[in-house]
Amino acid sequence: MNATDITRYSTLTFDCYGTLIDWESGIWDAMQPLLMHNGVDRVDRQSGLETFATMETAQEAETPDMLYPELLTRVHRRMAESLDLETSDELDAAFGASVPLWPAFPDSADALRRLKKHFKLVILSNVNRDGFAASNRKLGVAFDAIYTAQDVGSYKPNPRNFEYMLEKLPTDLGVEKAGILHTAQSLHHDHQQARAFGLANAWIDRQYLKDSENWGATARVASRPDIDFYFNTMGEMADFVDAAAA
Repeated sequence: MNATDITRYSTLTFDCYGTLIDWESGIWDAMQPLLMHNGVDRVDRQSGLETFATMETAQEAETPDMLYPELLTRVHRRMAESLDLETSDELDAAFGASVPLWPAFPDSADALRRLKKHFKLVILSNVNRDGFAASNRKLGVAFDAIYTAQDVGSYKPNPRNFEYMLEKLPTDLGVEKAGILHTAQSLHHDHQQARAFGLANAWIDRQYLKDSENWGATARVASRPDIDFYFNTMGEMADFVDAAAA
């Protein structure tokens, strides 16, 4: 698509963690007490994040109605077992409560403020309401609608999450499918389902995965879905939109 095509949409629906919030840095920081407790340096960032991706994906599928802090608590214990590390209830709980500490990407707040001049902004997130509220304070904008896994009762990539959003948006904001551009980092959590539901999509490829195998904290997909718009950062997307709207 060319630049003017992006201005046809009225609404950006966002994944938050990995797209707006730097969840990989947050996850890795939150793993440090476990590594320190065990006195190990054999777990590097990449292997730690890959272990998280495996355990989070399994836990979300097994307990889709579990609130995210409790789910992360379970994930931490599973990671420790997988890595043959000793953990404790206190370490597990601290990891489970870490979402409010995860940092925003440096470009997110400014990009969102610029994009809000052109679009309605909507969140479709795999966390609970309180967790997102803490992250939202770092993002500098008021979103027009917020839908969390707590609201839906399941975690992306369960199709129910996209069904829920598409059921709600016509009533909540008067937005139909043709007006939506789904904007996300994760091919696994977001882009496969966005395409399955016929949504246009913008890939925020923070990991430069397009030209690598750097899956990080995100589960791998067997085949990569089609992408309408490609950016490495939210700042790049905001620049593109500003130029298209000029």
